[in-house]
Amino acid sequence: MTEPIRDRLVSLRRRFHRHPEPAWREFLTTARLVEEIRGIGVDELAVGPDAYDSDDRMAVPDADLGPWIDRARERGVDEDLLDRMAGGHTGVVAELDRGEGPAIGLRVDIDGLFIEESTDLDHDPVDEGFRSEIDGTMHACGHDAHMTWGLAVLEAIAESDFSGRFVVFFQPAEETGGGGHPMAESRFADDLDYLLAVHVGLDHPTGEVVAGIEKPLAMCHVDATIEGTSAHAGKAPNEGDNAMQAMGNAIVNAYGIPRHSDGMTRVNVGRAESGTASNVIAEHAHMEMEARGETTAVMVDVKRRLRRTVRSAATMHGCRATVDVVSESPRADSDPELQALVSEVADGVAGIDTVLPAADFGASEDATFLMERVQNEGGLATYLIVGTDHPTSHHTPTFDVDERSLRHGVDVLVGTIRDLERRHPVPHVEDAPHVRAPSDTGDAASIGDATDDRA
Repeated sequence: MTEPIRDRLVSLRRRFHRHPEPAWREFLTTARLVEEIRGIGVDELAVGPDAYDSDDRMAVPDADLGPWIDRARERGVDEDLLDRMAGGHTGVVAELDRGEGPAIGLRVDIDGLFIEESTDLDHDPVDEGFRSEIDGTMHACGHDAHMTWGLAVLEAIAESDFSGRFVVFFQPAEETGGGGHPMAESRFADDLDYLLAVHVGLDHPTGEVVAGIEKPLAMCHVDATIEGTSAHAGKAPNEGDNAMQAMGNAIVNAYGIPRHSDGMTRVNVGRAESGTASNVIAEHAHMEMEARGETTAVMVDVKRRLRRTVRSAATMHGCRATVDVVSESPRADSDPELQALVSEVADGVAGIDTVLPAADFGASEDATFLMERVQNEGGLATYLIVGTDHPTSHHTPTFDVDERSLRHGVDVLVGTIRDLERRHPVPHVEDAPHVRAPSDTGDAASIGDATDDRA
C-alpha cells in the first residue's frame, strides 16, 4: 500500500469515527458522505426520501431528533440538506451509469451505537486523537471502516474504464434493523445483477477474508407495552391490575417458547421496566425483545408465539397489551458463484493470507433484504467479511479496527467488481453445496410490515 492511499483511507475512517450517530440520526455522517461523493462525481446522488420511500422505514425513533440536527448544523451542514433529511431521512445512494454492462450494487452501513467509548490510553482512538466526540455514542462495530470502503471503491470505479451500472447503498439504521428494507424497495435496487455486502472483523483476523456468509438468522425486534390499573399496595392491592406481574410472567414464558423442529431459534428480552414505588401496584410496564430463527419461516413462527405470550400474560392479570414489531429482516444466504469469485480475487490481494470460501454468520443483518431482492429477481448476492484484528469484540467500548484492513477491503471489492464486469453473466450453479430453502424467502405478509397487536 502506498503511503498516500493508506493515509487517505485512514483519514476518512478516523473522520467518521469521531462523529458516530445512531440509527436515523446520521445527519452529519450523511452530509460528509454527500461531500465526498460530490467530490468523486457520480451520475446520480440521492439523499433520504429521494433514495427510498419514507413509509418503508422501520424502527424510526420516537425521540426528539432536534439535538442531532442542531449538532450537524453547528458543524456547518447545509440547511437545504438538513431540510431533505428532516424527520430522520438519512442515508445516501450513489450511482454510476457507464453504459452497457452488469448492474452491480455495493451495500455499506453508516450508523453508530449507543456505547460510551473507552478513555483508556492504550485504546488507539484515544492515543491517536480520534476518539468519539459524542458522549455515549461510538462506532463500535466498524461502520466507519465500511463507509471508507464504500467511498474508496466508488472513487476507484469512477476513475476506471468500468462499463455498466454501479450503485453504492450507504444504508442508515442497520443496528436497529430499520434501513435495509427501504433501500431494498427503492428504484436503485431495480434490476441488479449482483449485490455485494461487506463487514469488517467479526472475529476474523487481519489478512483473512470470508467470501460469503451462510446461515444468517432471520430476526425481528419487538416492543411490548402492558397497561394495568394502579392501587395502594397495602390498603387495597386487590383493586389493582398489576402490569409488573404480567410483565414478569411474559418474560418467564417467553424464554419457555418451544424450540422449533425446523431450525434453531433465539428469544431474548433485552430491556424491561415497570413501577414507580414500592407501595404502588404498577400500572405500566414496557419490554424490548427480539426473536430470531434459522429460517425466515421459523422466525415468523417464534414471533407469533412471542406476541401471543405477551398478550396472554396481560389478559391473565386483567391488563392490556400492545405489541409492536419494530423491525425485522429475512434470512438470505450468499450465492456460491459469487463466493467462488470473491475467493479467487481475494487470493491475489496483497496482505491476504487466508481465504475462507464460506463461514456461518450466527447473527442477523438487514442487508439480507437487498440480497433477497436481487436473488428473487434472478441475480446473485454475497455478504463477505474482511478480517481485522480487533482488540475486543464488536459492540464493546474498546472495539477498534486494524487500519491495514482498510486497503484489503478496497482491493477485494474493486477486484470483485471488475471481475464481475469481465465475466458477466456469471453462470448460476444449479447443484451448489448450499441450497436456499423456500422458507428462507420469507412471508410477504410478515416481513417488512410493522405490526401492532392489542389484547
